[in-house]
Amino acid sequence: MRTIHGVGEMMTQMVLSRGSGLPISQPDSQAVHNLGKQVTSSDEDVTVMDTKLKIIEILQFILSVRLDYRISYLLSIYKKEYEVANGSVASLDTPISLGFDPDKDEIVAHADTMFAGSKDNQPVELDEENGRTFLRVLIHLIMHDYPPLVSGALHLLFKHFSQRAEVLQAFKQVQLLVSNQDVENYKQIKADLDRLRLTVEKSELWVEKTSSYGSEEMGENHAKGSDEQINEDPGPLTPAQDGNKIPQIDKKKSNNYKIVKEILTRLNKLCLQNKKERSQQQRLLKNMGAHTVVLDLLQIPFEKTDEKMNEIMTVAHTFLQNFCAGNPQNQILLHKHFNLFLHPGLLEAETMRHIFMNNYHLCNEISDRVVQHFVHCIETHGRHVHYLKFLQTIVKADSKYVKKCQDKVMTELINAGEDVLVFYNDRASFPVLVQMMRSEQERADENGALAYHINLVELLAACTEGKNVYTEIKCNSLLPLDDILRVLVHEDCIPEVKTAYVNFVNHCYVDTEVEMKEIYTSNHIWNLFETFLIDMTRVCNTTTDRKHSDTALERYVTDTVMNIVGAFFNSPFSDNITSVQTHQPVFIQLLQSAFRIYNCSWPSTVQKSCVESCIKTLADVAKNRGIAIPVDLDSQVNTLFMKNHANMVQRAAMGWRMSARGGPRFKDAQGGPALDCRPIIEKLQAVVSSLERQFSPMVQAEFSVLVDVLYSPQHLFPDGSEAKTRCTAFLSKLISHTKKLMEKEEKLCVKILQTLREMLNKKETLREQAAALRKLLLDQYFRSSKGEYGANINGPLSTAAYSKASQTGGGSSGQDSDKSEASMYDIQCQLDREGASQLVIDLIVLTKNDRIFTECILLGIALLEGGNTQIQKSFYKQLYEEKKSEKFFKVFHDRMKAAQQEIRATVTVNTTDLGSKKDDEDDSDVLPLPRKRGHEQRIQLKEEMKEQLTEASAATSKAYSAYRKETDPELESLSSGQDCGSSCNEEKEDADMNPIIGIMKPILRFLQLLCENHNKELQHFLRNQNNKTNYNLVCETLQFLDCICGSTTGGLGLLGLYINERNVSLINQTLESLTEYCQGPCHENQTCIATHESNGIDIVIALILNDINPLGRYHMDLVLQLKNNASKLLLAIMESRQDSENAERILYNMRPNELVDVIKKAYKQGLSNDSDSRFGEENVSPKDVGHNIYILAHQLACHNRTLQGMLKPGSDPGDGDESLTYYANHTAQIEIVRHDRTMEQIVFPVPNICEYLTQESKCRVFNTTERDDQGSKVNDFFVQSEDLYNEMKWQRKIRNNPALFWFSRHISLWGTISFNLAVFINLVVALFYPFGDDGDEGTISPLFSIALWIALAISTAMLFAFSKPIGIQPFIVTAIFRSIYTLGLGPTLILLGAANLLNKIVFLVSFVGNRGTFTRGYRAVIMDMEFLYHVLYVIVCILSLFVHEFFYSFLLFDLVHREETLLNVIKSVTRNGRSIILTAVLALILVYLFSIIGFLFFQPDFIMDVEPAFKPDKSCDTTVHSLASLSGKEHHDEQSTCSADNVVNERTCDTLLMCIVTVLNHGLRNGGGVGDVLRPLSKHEQLFPARVVYDLLFFFVVIIIVLNLIFGVIIDTFADLRSEKQKKEEILKTTCFICGLERDKFDNKTVSFEEHIKSEHSMWHYLYFIVLVRVKDPTEYTGPESYVAQMINERNLDWFPRMRAMSLFSNEGDNEQNEIRVLQDKLELTMSLVSQLSSQLAELKEQMTEQRKNKQRLGFLGSNTPHVNNHMTSH
Repeated sequence: MRTIHGVGEMMTQMVLSRGSGLPISQPDSQAVHNLGKQVTSSDEDVTVMDTKLKIIEILQFILSVRLDYRISYLLSIYKKEYEVANGSVASLDTPISLGFDPDKDEIVAHADTMFAGSKDNQPVELDEENGRTFLRVLIHLIMHDYPPLVSGALHLLFKHFSQRAEVLQAFKQVQLLVSNQDVENYKQIKADLDRLRLTVEKSELWVEKTSSYGSEEMGENHAKGSDEQINEDPGPLTPAQDGNKIPQIDKKKSNNYKIVKEILTRLNKLCLQNKKERSQQQRLLKNMGAHTVVLDLLQIPFEKTDEKMNEIMTVAHTFLQNFCAGNPQNQILLHKHFNLFLHPGLLEAETMRHIFMNNYHLCNEISDRVVQHFVHCIETHGRHVHYLKFLQTIVKADSKYVKKCQDKVMTELINAGEDVLVFYNDRASFPVLVQMMRSEQERADENGALAYHINLVELLAACTEGKNVYTEIKCNSLLPLDDILRVLVHEDCIPEVKTAYVNFVNHCYVDTEVEMKEIYTSNHIWNLFETFLIDMTRVCNTTTDRKHSDTALERYVTDTVMNIVGAFFNSPFSDNITSVQTHQPVFIQLLQSAFRIYNCSWPSTVQKSCVESCIKTLADVAKNRGIAIPVDLDSQVNTLFMKNHANMVQRAAMGWRMSARGGPRFKDAQGGPALDCRPIIEKLQAVVSSLERQFSPMVQAEFSVLVDVLYSPQHLFPDGSEAKTRCTAFLSKLISHTKKLMEKEEKLCVKILQTLREMLNKKETLREQAAALRKLLLDQYFRSSKGEYGANINGPLSTAAYSKASQTGGGSSGQDSDKSEASMYDIQCQLDREGASQLVIDLIVLTKNDRIFTECILLGIALLEGGNTQIQKSFYKQLYEEKKSEKFFKVFHDRMKAAQQEIRATVTVNTTDLGSKKDDEDDSDVLPLPRKRGHEQRIQLKEEMKEQLTEASAATSKAYSAYRKETDPELESLSSGQDCGSSCNEEKEDADMNPIIGIMKPILRFLQLLCENHNKELQHFLRNQNNKTNYNLVCETLQFLDCICGSTTGGLGLLGLYINERNVSLINQTLESLTEYCQGPCHENQTCIATHESNGIDIVIALILNDINPLGRYHMDLVLQLKNNASKLLLAIMESRQDSENAERILYNMRPNELVDVIKKAYKQGLSNDSDSRFGEENVSPKDVGHNIYILAHQLACHNRTLQGMLKPGSDPGDGDESLTYYANHTAQIEIVRHDRTMEQIVFPVPNICEYLTQESKCRVFNTTERDDQGSKVNDFFVQSEDLYNEMKWQRKIRNNPALFWFSRHISLWGTISFNLAVFINLVVALFYPFGDDGDEGTISPLFSIALWIALAISTAMLFAFSKPIGIQPFIVTAIFRSIYTLGLGPTLILLGAANLLNKIVFLVSFVGNRGTFTRGYRAVIMDMEFLYHVLYVIVCILSLFVHEFFYSFLLFDLVHREETLLNVIKSVTRNGRSIILTAVLALILVYLFSIIGFLFFQPDFIMDVEPAFKPDKSCDTTVHSLASLSGKEHHDEQSTCSADNVVNERTCDTLLMCIVTVLNHGLRNGGGVGDVLRPLSKHEQLFPARVVYDLLFFFVVIIIVLNLIFGVIIDTFADLRSEKQKKEEILKTTCFICGLERDKFDNKTVSFEEHIKSEHSMWHYLYFIVLVRVKDPTEYTGPESYVAQMINERNLDWFPRMRAMSLFSNEGDNEQNEIRVLQDKLELTMSLVSQLSSQLAELKEQMTEQRKNKQRLGFLGSNTPHVNNHMTSH
């Protein structure tokens, strides 16, 4: 393996250097420099490109050799483990240890060493940089403009990043040769095939020819066959071929015939063994390419008269028939060459029958050409049975009816006419049929006319089997019931003919989709029953001699007859017939004969089960119809069922367990001991499973790295290099090249499309090992020489695609989620710029490959995911402006039509099976609830059987699984898809559903995303493209819904027959797409859907109203999702419509009581399933479904008064009123204003989070929301909505903390307790401060102490008996008094203070819990004044408790905070504070002026009487002197006098400052102003007049005017506040909060003001709608929700109604409508009068015309009369 590394380096140098040798040690410098050269010039030498293609082929070979090495390495590890387990070198002769258990973990660990990330991976690497240089080479080659080179490089790139998947897939296909016989077979097959291949190649040397053959393309055919060689690599299995002789062709021609025949015979024998060995040999032959050699042999030209060659061809066809018998994989291989068998020969017909036998997939996809060929062969080459058997094979496969093939075969048979359809049902031909039935020769001839007729009737029966309406009607006309009865009642009718005809009657007349009235109304069926009785009697009487028994007749009676009898009486159409009572004897004889047959000894177990089923059906019919059965027969029948019911199940369970324990064993062909090969094969499969589990995440990691490499290949190159710059256009190159791969490289095209889609898909975090591998690969490929890529080691797409962790719950993921979403949007836009959307359109239009089409649709879905408007615009621009829409939409239109045809051709319904399922379900419902004593024993027995069945089925499943893996391990590999991330459910769904129908789900999802976010342009575009040919995809989608729900075949009440687990997701997607077509609203699409001629609307209504069973019994979540989507669609059809046409169309076929019953049923189901795990977050809740249906009913109730009355709670006093009350309380409605100023009503469910809005917050917002300049409260309310929403989220969060929630819920209680404690503490301080030592408390009498204890007990009881405020105060008072006289004043005060502090802390916690203060950020906390107030309160409590008791006095200010009246008092001062301050400044100025005047003119008068702070001991002079000494001044000139009362007169205006202080202090405080404190003057003094003026001016200006101005401002402010409060209360009572309309506007209207503010314009409903827009997924918005969301984002409040209400406009509109209606009535009356007058005028005109004609006629006759008379007179 060292040579791989060397060759890889050589190829790298050749590509990178383009001819110049480079040092290996410098791959990053010179190589990259040469890589940067321009290689895409138009004149590039093609020879160079071809040389590079050869290099790619060499690299491809190197990778293949590496794969071979890895497979050999894994097998060697497995062999080594086997040798260790057996203790010796393993050989084929060594008996295998039954306990052989290889160490799977060790094998997996060794397997990991073969890949990147291991120390032992160097021998298989292509360069010294772990593949980095190899990637650079491939990226370099991809950037060329030579398509073959680009494709080759891409193949290598994908292969390089799928190493583990490639090894795993190849290892799964390894077939071990365990026994000696296997090895011998392998050697013999190899030798035979080599000889046969050479003989076929040299056929011209030995095949006898008499003439030359033209048009022989043997070389081409051989080349074609050689391409389909063994898919599995037999390298590790091939023994050493040294010494093998090269096969040579025999020179004698006759020997070659013999050799070829012997080889084919030996190969044929290998396929004729038991089932297990046959499958192994078939697989070995397939792997060795035996079928390709035989197919080449069939193409050898030869003479038709060459008998030896004809014998060889017969054996060759026999080999191919056995080669594909029971092997779907081999059938598929031969099906690829079915053109070789489309010849008239019978051998070819038989081979074709084996190719299609029991292969539903191949039969379902058969082409019309094949059916036409075989019908044409019947016409032209004779009526051979082989042709009919082939047609029988394709109409039924794997016990399933291929409806499409039934239709095709029936159509071709009818077109062929009498040349094919031979029935002998006329008078002339009927004797011929009788004669053939009498003839022993005809009966024995398997290819005769009689056998052809029997097979033809069987073919017609098979075409009608499975309730095919189309073929039933055709067959009714071909074989009437009278002709059938004539054949069956004939005495010479043989059992084979009877079987064919009775089966035809069963499937064409009895077990039908529609009622065939002829079989139920006539006596034909009873005549048949009488014929059956004769045959039943015959088989019962001839059972003694088993050697001469008629086994064909016995099979006819036990199988065919019993089936038609059971089908007839089980048919739902037979319930209404009355002929059973009139034919009671025949009925009883049928039951008796069936019971006689059951008691015979010859019927097998299967035959007895058929008879028993018929007996049970007849017994049930007799019981239900009241038919009298003989007592002995009735008892025998009951005993039969009671005995066999237990025995049969126990025998079956025992048989299953025994078969599970046993297993096949291989016997050595050489007569050796029995060799059990299962351990080796099973353990190998276990190793494969372990490798798959280990490699699966690794494969995802490899693929994720490939996505990163293709998305950002520039990271592979150094910074600043030209190659890195050129790689920026890599995606564009890749996308443009993908379109070229569409025709020739389909698989590569699919891989590229998958990779582009993976760039856009969000993945969960990889597992630990896979993440480590991804990191290692990224580090190897993307790190630069300087290690610069370390910062981005997660890869370019890690943020958006692979590093995104899975999010749980409904919470937001924060910033990381936003980044990933933004990155996803950027990636979508980048791919669009590179041409991804154009690629999707071009491939959809041009491709014919279904796989490419599917991947294109999925890529388009990924581009549009999330409602990317930029991608939508890109699609619209390319479709509309570049004129691609006609072809583009034609593809979808044709796909929808094809899907509808496929549904009609393949969907079948069996009402009998449905009835049996219902019975089984009823039984199962009884089983778990054994309540009745009478049935206890029977139920106990059933439970016991149920346990046995469960155990047996588990054992059988395990054994069967092991057996399947052992016989055909390839089944698993064939079923696995390429996408490792797809889920098992999706794979199962895709496998069950036809691809033509399954592709509709991604198509409809793609169309839905085109219209996402209510893109009106594309919504209209889907309906009308303005082209020459328009394709209305809206109508086609509705017709598809109509078709898939089965309304084209019958009534709408049978939806459960057509809706099942396989198609329910497709129906949901159809409903979602139709909903998206309408929402926005798009009125044209709404009308298109509502008025379409199909039953689409009725289907949607039926989905809501009907119980969709049996799906609802097992998967109620799927049914609920259907009903939910159906209700959303009907709401979308009525969305934002002012007329009532669509609503009336919906109500046309809807009964209101059924709709209300569905609502009630959904609510009850929601209550019973609240704790059911089936209804998790991923599934819709029954309550939510009922809520949507309730909203639908609410909208429809506007147009139906009956429904409106039924929706009112209390209208139905019976059961279900609770549901209507619940939904009514959780449903809200608002009115919004659109851009065109039209108003619209919205009804919506209240989000669950809104339940957490507290009542305190509601009151606060309602009372404190301020009005703006226009008188609207909406602005302030909208600003507060954000805080309210945050509070709701916080409240929901604290519900998870019960303690915090309990404290928060009682916040008002803690506030009341805190205030009461503050009041009582201050009372204690005021009454008892200062506190004495222990004597202050005093003592009380025992009687008073007892009374205190009694009062404390009573107040404690009142605390729990009465409301909280009433009970708290007495308790606190009694507790305080009891504590004072028990503990003392000091401890009591400390105790009360501590209780107050603790209570306030609890209050603060409750406040934070209610408001969620800390969740809004620190800035919001600082700005929250109420929170700061409570924090300050706590600080004061702490100071009071630990510093001084007087701090308790500040707590009384809490009264101001609690009472709004006191707040208004404070506001009366603070509100106009500026006016008060300015007035006070004016007062200071006046005081200053008056002080100056007083200082200048009246200084001596400022003498005031003062009293000293101490009593004088000496004379007054001494006192004065002492005062002067204290003041530090000498008073030599002052005269101070003392009164007798020790009052001292003091001068107070010696300085201007003293004068200002005196005037300000005494002048403002005295009622008369400053004059009251000045010295009184005598009237004789000179300054007396001036003094009078001075005093009066001060009094009037300062005291009266200025001070009263201040008082007036305060009083007026208080009055304004009181009036504002009254006005505010009046506004709250008489004005709508939202629209601002007053109460009087609703006088004499149909809607009162209370109803208006409660339902129409409820402020809380608007808040709930804002919250709904926030919590709802934007892609799920309705049209109005999208509009409001956009307005909210723009902070535009024009959507709120201002001074408008729909009820007022509707009243006016009603009046106008009434007037218009009156005018219309008058106009109609006038028109009728005018029409009457017109008719009268027309009659008058006719009469006048008639009179005029009469007059003219009379005048003409009068003019001729004289002439006649004159003529007579002349004679």
